[in-house]
Amino acid sequence: MDYRESLLKNVHVNLPLPESTGETFLVRGDYEYWHYGCDGFDDKGWGCGYRTLQTICSWMRINKNLDQSVPTLRSIQETLVSLEDKEQNFIGSRDWIGSIEVCLVLDEVYKVLSKIIHVPSGRQLINYVSALREHFEQKGCPIMMGGDRDCSSKGIVGIHVGEKDTYLLVIDPHFVGKAKSVEQLHNNNWIVWQNLKDFVESSFYNFCLPQVSL
Repeated sequence: MDYRESLLKNVHVNLPLPESTGETFLVRGDYEYWHYGCDGFDDKGWGCGYRTLQTICSWMRINKNLDQSVPTLRSIQETLVSLEDKEQNFIGSRDWIGSIEVCLVLDEVYKVLSKIIHVPSGRQLINYVSALREHFEQKGCPIMMGGDRDCSSKGIVGIHVGEKDTYLLVIDPHFVGKAKSVEQLHNNNWIVWQNLKDFVESSFYNFCLPQVSL
């Protein structure tokens, strides 16, 4: 069976809200959950940014009825080298990518521009709630989130503005193995509503918001 047939879709569906009251804004349309090793390639420890990009690319492919397949990790590296963003030895390396590289690849592969939001520290995330909310209201595409001291990339597919706190709906690409069910991912917090207060205060964060709507 083709590994793509085993990828779970829309893994945030039916995850309980963190607060019973408030406003919730979610991704629109379908996407696949790409994670460490899901295509048989071992990228544990370094491929989280690539996997989040692949999740976004799956949204593009499915909802825009595109013929091209989701790019492989190597083709992502080749694209960045062709754009002269990286040196030739980047191809085949285990170097990470972040929101800026995701922005470049989406533009090159899908001709989709992205907005980059730079948040100087985790404690300032609350100041950008309106921008993230507006993205899901107006665009509906998954978001890439990366940080420096919070050394992992994540997909963001929703925001909940509650009476007490605000939460981001995180799609964590660090899962290793075969994801057998959405419930398995929920129960082990691979898909989770994360309170803004729980992000690393001393880390900056970059968001890549693809400017394409459904």
